Amino acid sequence: MKKLLLSFLMLPFVAYSQLPANYYDGTSGLIGYALKSKIHDIIAAKNINWHYGDLQNLYNQTDIDRFYDFDSSNNTYLLDIYSSNPSGATAYHYTNQQMIGSANAEGLGWNREHQMPQSSFNSNYPMYSDLFFVIPTDARINQLRSNYPYGISTTTPSYVYYTFTNGSKIGRNATPGSAYTGRVYEPHNQFKGDIARSLLYFAVRYEGKLNSFNFYNGTSPANDTSPLDGTEEKAFEDWYINLLLQWHNQDPVSPREIARNNSVYNVQQNRNPFIDHPEWVNMIWGQTTSSVSPQAVSDLSVAQTSAYFVKLSWTPSSDASVLGYKVYQNGIYIGYSKGNTFVADHLTPSTLYNFTVKPYNDNYMDAAESNVAASTTLESDVYAKDLMITKYLEGSDNNHAVEITNRTGHAVNLNKYRLSIQFYNSNYYFPAPYELEGVVEDQSNFVVLNPRANFSCITNKQARFVTAAPQLTFDGSNYLELRYAGSPSATVDAIGTQGVNNFATLGNVSLYRNSSVVQPNATFTMGEWTVHGTNFCEGIGTMSAAEINSITQNSVVVYPNPVKDMLTVKGQQLNKVQRGSILDLSGKVLQTFTLPFQNNAALNVQKLTPGVYVLQIDGQPVKFIKQ
Repeated sequence: MKKLLLSFLMLPFVAYSQLPANYYDGTSGLIGYALKSKIHDIIAAKNINWHYGDLQNLYNQTDIDRFYDFDSSNNTYLLDIYSSNPSGATAYHYTNQQMIGSANAEGLGWNREHQMPQSSFNSNYPMYSDLFFVIPTDARINQLRSNYPYGISTTTPSYVYYTFTNGSKIGRNATPGSAYTGRVYEPHNQFKGDIARSLLYFAVRYEGKLNSFNFYNGTSPANDTSPLDGTEEKAFEDWYINLLLQWHNQDPVSPREIARNNSVYNVQQNRNPFIDHPEWVNMIWGQTTSSVSPQAVSDLSVAQTSAYFVKLSWTPSSDASVLGYKVYQNGIYIGYSKGNTFVADHLTPSTLYNFTVKPYNDNYMDAAESNVAASTTLESDVYAKDLMITKYLEGSDNNHAVEITNRTGHAVNLNKYRLSIQFYNSNYYFPAPYELEGVVEDQSNFVVLNPRANFSCITNKQARFVTAAPQLTFDGSNYLELRYAGSPSATVDAIGTQGVNNFATLGNVSLYRNSSVVQPNATFTMGEWTVHGTNFCEGIGTMSAAEINSITQNSVVVYPNPVKDMLTVKGQQLNKVQRGSILDLSGKVLQTFTLPFQNNAALNVQKLTPGVYVLQIDGQPVKFIKQ
């Protein structure tokens, strides 16, 4: 490949970031889906998510062709893997300015292609604008590919529907092992590995959400265009995994992929792990799976009952092939756990619920159902029934931020929560929402921040979620809400009123939830908020000592708070505590203690730098401030 070599030699003219030291800490010694989950935790921990409209200009940083058709006098061509021909002449080239909406022939312009079709995730953010699998491609080929999967096309002429200028084609699926008989797009051989690694990145990056994406589980696999299989670990159907592994192994990582990985890291602050570590693909998906079903759980019990949640626990399986436990509420699947506890939330007070669990293993063989654990929720309690918006910052230019707080009495899985915003353009409408992810501990909060914000109190590095999605472009006229599970009737908390211009109330102001308000409110009530001027942002992303001490957890309190040197812990049966840990707000473990309260009830925190930390006592979190 002479062109590739020549362009690669010119790389000193381009500056790329390198793999950060310690980026993949914690992966050593792991294999299989345990490795995949750990990589997910790393690459999903902190990203900068941009608006779909930003991609056109960002491609100037990530997708200029310096490898196949590099021209030192005009190095502005985008690399389009659907039309570039590394083994011959490329029929046409595009500059960044030639983006179009549609085309009736090749070579007329490019647009943004979702290698994993956006119908898979309903065009929601952050998936919608993730540069690792949203790429510039010829508009005509993009249209014709539609939502068809990648695959190996038949060579029978009457079933090869389109052959494109670089040799890629759309034809009837002939991929071995597949029951799907519809159309597939087969790319150029020298981009097959690139595509495989992009899709495997998707499977890792969005683990925890894959079961909520659109996958087919009906009775007509011949018509199933989605290769997702509904699992969080394996992610894709067997035929598709086999295809991606084949393409990955046949077409190794290229200098072009390495450079793009570094460039996207500059923009998004995360990486494609399979470009950095190609060996991980086979270590994850190439393992031999179990051939027997796991044993059933026999000791499912209720560990805690509240008005709005029930915490379940059981003895973990000793079977190394067990990946997790499916949880059922009144016979209906509600979620899964990787450990041996689960919180069923969004429950109704004074209501009887019956719970069961089923372990599943690496071959997705379910065990028999566990014993039934029954619990009647309390009539009321001291906890918030759901997450709350506690700060809303509407400032100048791009100064937009939202703080969300958890006072529910339990850790909350964020994967079903989303921020939605309403705009007006002839009619009021909701664009694609921004989906949250991960877990927020009880008595903790987090900030969602516009990446172009210029606040004095918080930066992109300090905010947990950083996005330029529509939800963080509000100007005070909009209605903004925190929603659970996507249903319009599942509004958790709201800022403003739907169907009206809210600028007179919300324009150029910062709103702080009054400390007396202890429950979210789906109907915005101005009396619950203190109004501050534009760009006011004091204390966002932290909780005061008064807030932290307002609710104890399992009768455990810490003092003094704030603390300087020695943190004293008060609670019942502390001598039975097996393990304690101190974490920062990102979840990183800083210190661990075994049997920490056998001799005294104080911990030395003198070496911690000033800030806010979480003390976990046998998994239960208590927040404190270090002076």
